[in-house]
Amino acid sequence: MKLRALSAAAACAFWLTHCTHAPTQLEARASTAPAAGATSSAASTEKVSTAPARLAYPAARKDDVVDDYHGTQVADPYRWLENPDAPESRQWIEAQNQLAFGYLEKIPVRAQIKQRMTELWDFEKYGLPWREGNRYFFSRNNGLQSQSVIYTTESLEAEPRVLLDPNTLSKDGTVALAGMAITQDGNLLAYGVAAAGSDWKEIRVRDVRTGQDLADVVKWVKFSNPSWTKDGKGFFYSRYDEPKAAEAMSGANYFQKLYFHKLGTPQTEDVLVYERKDQKEWGFGGFTTEDGRYLLIQISRGTERKNLVFYKDLKDPKAQVVELLKEWDGQYSYVGNDGTTFWFKTDLDAPRGRLIAIDLRKPERKNWKEVIPQGEETMSGVSFVNDMFIVDVLKDAHAQVRLYSRDGKPKGEVALPGLGSVYGFGGKRTDTETFYGYTSFNTPMTLYRYDLKTGQSTVFKAPKLKFDPAQYETKQVFYTSKDGTRVPMFITHKKGLKLDGTNPTLLYGYGGFNASMTPSFSVANLVWMEQGGVYVQANLRGGGEYGREWHQAGTKLRKQNVFDDFIAAAEWLIANQYTSSSRLAISGRSNGGLLVGAAVTQRPELFGVALPGVGVMDMLRFHKFTIGWAWTSDYGSAENPEEFKALHAYSPLHNLKARSYPAMLVHTADHDDRVVPGHSFKFTAAAQAAQTGEAPVLIRIETKAGHGAGKPTGKIIEEYTDLWAFSLAQMGLGGGQAVAADQSR
Repeated sequence: MKLRALSAAAACAFWLTHCTHAPTQLEARASTAPAAGATSSAASTEKVSTAPARLAYPAARKDDVVDDYHGTQVADPYRWLENPDAPESRQWIEAQNQLAFGYLEKIPVRAQIKQRMTELWDFEKYGLPWREGNRYFFSRNNGLQSQSVIYTTESLEAEPRVLLDPNTLSKDGTVALAGMAITQDGNLLAYGVAAAGSDWKEIRVRDVRTGQDLADVVKWVKFSNPSWTKDGKGFFYSRYDEPKAAEAMSGANYFQKLYFHKLGTPQTEDVLVYERKDQKEWGFGGFTTEDGRYLLIQISRGTERKNLVFYKDLKDPKAQVVELLKEWDGQYSYVGNDGTTFWFKTDLDAPRGRLIAIDLRKPERKNWKEVIPQGEETMSGVSFVNDMFIVDVLKDAHAQVRLYSRDGKPKGEVALPGLGSVYGFGGKRTDTETFYGYTSFNTPMTLYRYDLKTGQSTVFKAPKLKFDPAQYETKQVFYTSKDGTRVPMFITHKKGLKLDGTNPTLLYGYGGFNASMTPSFSVANLVWMEQGGVYVQANLRGGGEYGREWHQAGTKLRKQNVFDDFIAAAEWLIANQYTSSSRLAISGRSNGGLLVGAAVTQRPELFGVALPGVGVMDMLRFHKFTIGWAWTSDYGSAENPEEFKALHAYSPLHNLKARSYPAMLVHTADHDDRVVPGHSFKFTAAAQAAQTGEAPVLIRIETKAGHGAGKPTGKIIEEYTDLWAFSLAQMGLGGGQAVAADQSR
């Protein structure tokens, strides 16, 4: 629903989950017509051998590095690869890329896939509009632009003008927009820019009326968006102290601080609003209420789904920060306020979520009022527009939208086109309109304007595609995991699929950080399905599909449940004749990369291809880099004896051993400062050394890119082209035998 200013850990979790999973609806164009001269299905091409000669992998030195974890000796021979800038590491990176790209470029189906991917991606894409003052703002990409452009207009019917074009900020499209905020009068834009996919960003200010930047520049911001005061004279933001140059991309981020920047002054004069010298892990998300009266401070601790809420009365210059919600007893998401009455969505005493009201004049818990009680479905998001609550709920991982009056009485539902996901429903309490986007696995993102007075939805922007969604179908199935838990899974493919066990199938999962994997359209996934493939998305424990209990069932000492759910999904697909092990690829990014790494080390015989992306592969040292310490709320820490045992038992890096593994294409970026590339580097070196079979183990290392956010369109297309080409080649559907023979010479 509405995305408020994020605290350090909340933003970390948001970007871990929203910018690193399967390709999203924002990428999308669809068409059923094959590229000129190409076959429409890889399954129709001549099958080829998938038993290549072994590749000669770049040498990777082994050091005698051994750590003692509570009496257990653990070797870490490739620790030198944790420094991506060391000369030896750069040599290894270059050699691995030469091997990988040399291999990939010789796959016959690769050119066809890239052509088709590029063709489908080239369509006009819009972001949801929102209104500030007398202006609307929205993003637009004309098709293949590296970055989307921000536009403004005083009327939705008028010709918009360009306000900010991130494509002009760099020659190669690797500088991206990273959050923004507009004053309530619509005259000033504060926007963040990030280079090469980094989490670090600078905040700059642009005059909306003239299109010119002011002199203001705020640096060393991470996991924070600006929030203007109502009068537009300045904004609140959170930052870290400037790191040493050598630690900027890998050093741990602690002691975030909340500041106020007064417009027209240098950053050195910014006012420190709040810090906690006694709490190095606390992160602060500061934002002003719509009425301008209060500064809300949401305090997080790692990615733990619990937070505190403090506030400051901005009307009183001498006011101190008041600790409103000061117990780590639940998650509290601010929805809106009416004077001193504040509404929060919370999971306190409601694991699937409820809406409560707290009066600042009598904030004691006994005085709290429940406005919307917990229901059977998971309350995913709530916004307060036109003096009513718009509630997005998840029913078995797909969206429903319900309306409620201020006193919590039901006022109907927003009719949705089908089994899908919705985004948006933002606005102010006095607005009579709102906008939302709807998407599903076979429906590209369509934007709607919703009239809150009449209850009518009208299409605002719809993709102009030749794609016929009726040629594809999605079904939701439920399967049983190892411990008897019922797990949902979406399966999408062309209609008329034969269940004969031969279909190339891509199984995607995430399973962590309370992130719900809901239906969304993807150009990349469409291309996969055009090749005759099946796309499968499993809703694993660790996610948020069924609320807090579902999330917690896949954390810390229970993390193995996530891997069991994923493995059970694969077994179900094979048992039900969708595919076979040799035709089954598994994919995931970030926490999903960990998922793939754990699954392939635990059950290597079950899969034909593994595609772990920007994965957390070293579960004993992840907390030592950048924001990694924040993930201990989901993973635990090797510094805890019991948690060490669990982590060591599934850590992908530490469970590789000499045996035959399926084909792997690890993919990362050389300067990912979220999940540092050392994870993927060390895992790849160890996997290449451990591989006794003939399937290739390659790593694709992107340069001038980070964890995923802000990646240029061209780089995204190239990445998914390589992933799909590699997978089809290993399945005998992409002409892979000539590649292996050439590379083994």
